Amino acid sequence: MEIQSYILYEDRDLIVCRKPAGVPVQTKQIQTKDMVSLLKNYRYQQEGGKEEPYLGVIHRLDQPVEGIVVFAKTPQAAKELNRQLQAGGFGKYYQAVLCKVPEKAQGQLTDYLVKDGRTNLSKICRKSDAGAKEARLSYKIQGEAEGKALANIHLDTGRHHQIRVQMSGMGCPILGDVKYGGEEKARGQIALCASSLTFVHPKTKKQMQFEIQPQVAGFDLFFASKI
Repeated sequence: MEIQSYILYEDRDLIVCRKPAGVPVQTKQIQTKDMVSLLKNYRYQQEGGKEEPYLGVIHRLDQPVEGIVVFAKTPQAAKELNRQLQAGGFGKYYQAVLCKVPEKAQGQLTDYLVKDGRTNLSKICRKSDAGAKEARLSYKIQGEAEGKALANIHLDTGRHHQIRVQMSGMGCPILGDVKYGGEEKARGQIALCASSLTFVHPKTKKQMQFEIQPQVAGFDLFFASKI
């Protein structure tokens, strides 16, 4: 994997990348390449330094999910980006192929989710359940093909497996997401992409916006000419 080809933007403060499906943002498994180790190696070679480069992880995507991720190159940038993230200043937009067309073409979902640390899965629960966290998103259907639906999703909160759980909870699991009731499509991939990300540059205060087109299996139903 040539990490340079996945870099969308870079300056002295941050790096914005397109994370391929199947590659983790960060992992403790020594034999598995992740975005953090790949970017640190890239920076080390580019800068010719003798010490390990700093790289701050601001947010994450599930390993089978493709999408845009931003990393900080300095502790100061990491502090400001994390502040924005916690304050809801990040605009996180996804595209997903659903196994079923929802009854409503658009809507808002508010649920409470709880994570099972033993299975690394989350489920919808009651507000009063121990560990319950509020999860909010909105969706809009952009197209239909072969009984599937292309959905644009705005993530308002960032819970564990949130989109996957909430789409499955309303009876429309994501294509390829067999853990949450979806039909299998491509091994190790699900038809979910973090396709748009907005935030304010930590130093220049300029509004930053990045967009990509999904390339994982399943999206070819809607973007056949470009995948």
